[in-house]
Amino acid sequence: MLKILFLILMSGGLPVAIAMAGASLIYLFFVQSSPPFVVIHRMVSGIDSFPLLAVPFFILAGNLMNNAGITNRIYNYALALVGWLKGGLGHVNVVGSVVFAGMSGTAIADAAGLGTVEIKAMRDHGYSKEFAVGVTAASATLGPIIPPSLPFVIYGMMANVSVGALFLAGILPGIIMALLMMLTVAYFAHKNGWGADIRFDGARVLKALIETAVVIIWPLALWVMIKHWEWPAQATVAAALVVLFAADRLFGFQAVLPIMTPVLLIGGMTTGVFTPTEGAIAACVWAMVLGFFWYRTLHMKMFIKICLDTVETTSTVLFIVAAASIFGWMLTATGVTSAISGWVLGFTKEPWVFLLLANLLMLFVGCFLEPTAAITILVPILVPICQQLGIDLVHFGLVMVLNLMIGLLHPPMGMVLFVLARVAQLSVERTTMAILPWLVPLLGSLVVITYAPSLVLWLPKLVF
Repeated sequence: MLKILFLILMSGGLPVAIAMAGASLIYLFFVQSSPPFVVIHRMVSGIDSFPLLAVPFFILAGNLMNNAGITNRIYNYALALVGWLKGGLGHVNVVGSVVFAGMSGTAIADAAGLGTVEIKAMRDHGYSKEFAVGVTAASATLGPIIPPSLPFVIYGMMANVSVGALFLAGILPGIIMALLMMLTVAYFAHKNGWGADIRFDGARVLKALIETAVVIIWPLALWVMIKHWEWPAQATVAAALVVLFAADRLFGFQAVLPIMTPVLLIGGMTTGVFTPTEGAIAACVWAMVLGFFWYRTLHMKMFIKICLDTVETTSTVLFIVAAASIFGWMLTATGVTSAISGWVLGFTKEPWVFLLLANLLMLFVGCFLEPTAAITILVPILVPICQQLGIDLVHFGLVMVLNLMIGLLHPPMGMVLFVLARVAQLSVERTTMAILPWLVPLLGSLVVITYAPSLVLWLPKLVF
């Protein structure tokens, strides 16, 4: 009955959050004869969570980075690093998204922010709109996989899983996805006879490689000093940041400081300097330091607008979480989750079969529901089955988020699809067709991540 009410309200055109809350209210009031305030109480309880405090701060950090002139710096860094390859701007698109993912945490921010610059540049260099839109859409899915990630925060809270472990689990899969996308770009470049978009410049490539080496070696050196040499964490990080800022000024790096956002975040969590929630605040402070004082691209009027946008986005996300929490509670209370769990376990007790069925379900749901709503509905249903089958919940969280990100590329509810259709001024139909070839690397990544859990869990087990 509850599911039927939800589907009726959804088919009537109501937003998914209102449909979930409305279906729960109607069911409680008319079927169970419970007082309506139970709905409000459960919705408030659903968002009364310490980990959810990270949501507004991660959104704010992403908005600050998006508006602080960081986008062009990331683009120029990626152009210097891989722009000289065949199909250069396609590779730049992927590498730029890898870097941008470490700041925004959402696929839509990647598509709307960096995608605007990349699609225009690719069109100016003679690439078709369809190819530019396809590679931009595929690379935008990296946003929530590479930390920080808003969906990981929501999943971690719902499934009672370490957010820090989820963040670490996303690094290797994100790299695998990026490599498969770059192989796809290379295939199209070979097929169409595309050359490089900029000439090879040894000095420029060397500078980009030095930036990359700094990003890799700097945190590893800090890790050794703090964990193995037992240097005081706060003093060591402070001194290392002074050296980093001095090197940035001396060598004129393009993207080292922005790329350090996820490095500082994960480093702080793994060394115990702060929790994931406090890390979100640290990411905001870092973004403001870069925007206001180092690059001087932010001003107070812009900051006020960014804060208002953050309040609007946060309200939307938390209302979805609140509505989904009462809906999920009702599904559990009415025995729906137990019935589904019993049916699945009666059908199969093989983890690989369940993962296959779960992937098909999540891909389907991702086409119709916003990721936050989908996570809060699916977690109470699927996580108990994972626990009974011995599937690691960190691994399953990554599988779930990737499925839902792929769903963002499809009609009827794919937000990335609609954002890119507007940015590229293409019809939704043409945009959908442009994205179809890029499902090959995305689904290939999904298969690898689903059935090779060691790739996902290696870093979390190493650190935690």
